[in-house]
Amino acid sequence: MRPLSPRELRRLAKRLGLRIEELHDVEKVSIVLPDKIIEIANPSVSVMRVSGNTVFQVMGGEISEIKREETLAEEEVEVSEEDIQLVAEQAGVSLEEARAALIETKGDLAKAIILLSSKKRLQ
Repeated sequence: MRPLSPRELRRLAKRLGLRIEELHDVEKVSIVLPDKIIEIANPSVSVMRVSGNTVFQVMGGEISEIKREETLAEEEVEVSEEDIQLVAEQAGVSLEEARAALIETKGDLAKAIILLSSKKRLQ
């Protein structure tokens, strides 16, 4: 099979119902996965549209991988003193233990009480 010239390729794509266009001045493409982020700097990006579907083709560029850190540490839970007192009284623990349980359960009173009660039974 002989190579196709760009002109022949465009004609063939048009006959097949493909619409291809180049995206210009793309600075970065990010692919977000559960454990990492793949970033491609200064890529060449083409958009193909066929049968109602859109396909992005990313080529070249400098590739870097960044590990994703859990954002749980960044998410701070607002816990009121009333909630801490209630959990401490219901579970029969200190205020510090009640506060820690509320933070661990993201402010859920019932879960915090159950967690502390089950820990207390195991001791």
